[in-house]
Amino acid sequence: MVSPVTWSDAEERWKTERSHKASMFSDESIFRWLRPHLAHVALADIDRDVIRALRDRKSRSGVRAATINRMLSLLRAVLNLAHREWGWIEEPPFIRLLTEPRSRIRFLSRDEAVKLLHELPEHLSDMAAFSLATGLRKTNVTGLEWSQVDMRRQVAWVHHDEMKNRRALAVPLNQDALAILASRLNRHPRFVFTYQGERIQQTSTAAWYKALKRCHIEDFRWHDLRHTWASWHVQGGTPLHVLQELGGWRTYDMVLRYAHFSAAHLAIYAENLGGLIRRPMFADSSAMADAPPFR
Repeated sequence: MVSPVTWSDAEERWKTERSHKASMFSDESIFRWLRPHLAHVALADIDRDVIRALRDRKSRSGVRAATINRMLSLLRAVLNLAHREWGWIEEPPFIRLLTEPRSRIRFLSRDEAVKLLHELPEHLSDMAAFSLATGLRKTNVTGLEWSQVDMRRQVAWVHHDEMKNRRALAVPLNQDALAILASRLNRHPRFVFTYQGERIQQTSTAAWYKALKRCHIEDFRWHDLRHTWASWHVQGGTPLHVLQELGGWRTYDMVLRYAHFSAAHLAIYAENLGGLIRRPMFADSSAMADAPPFR
């Protein structure tokens, strides 16, 4: 009798056929979590009850709906392939994702960022500072190689197969980024960011969370460093279409979430309504300077 195809078989085939995926590192993290629960379970036995139990177990660990949805999405993708392309199961179960609440963009003030960089160990501090200087995603920072850096031309680049949108990205290096790179020279022949001679792959470590706690920074993930970079850019006057190119977003809609950080380009149009109050609210600039801030 032929043994039933198990989740482990599906995981192995998925990794073989999807090894080119930019998200494979995060996929591996999800597979690692699923392994104790599904490793020897036949694919045909993974039904709605099994999926509900996995969802509830993940939820009890206190993670966000987005984290649960990433697990459910990978589970759904593997089972759909097992049905549609591999012919291993008759019909995959329906998997409904959780509703993700819309939340404000989490970003640091400059004072908070300075404190956090000071509290982090050197290898994490360098990576965090580089992320704040370039806006690169975690995997693009941890995987950055010296062959992708030209300090003389003040540019780095990320290859298309390393980008989420599958488009190569040129990364202009400001003075902060160049200073960090200069401090990392001659530490490793291949990778820019290493720890004890090895490439760093995990950033959200105990040291990261302890530093956040010492700085009294709550509800902040490593990816929020990218949000901080983008928010600072818009606050500094960088147009959204330029931010889109700098950050490597495929669509303009992706950067519109930062639009509320600056209204300078709209100020001229606010005057189109004309005057309603004859006497100026502020007779002179000193009165305006003394006025309380708008909340």
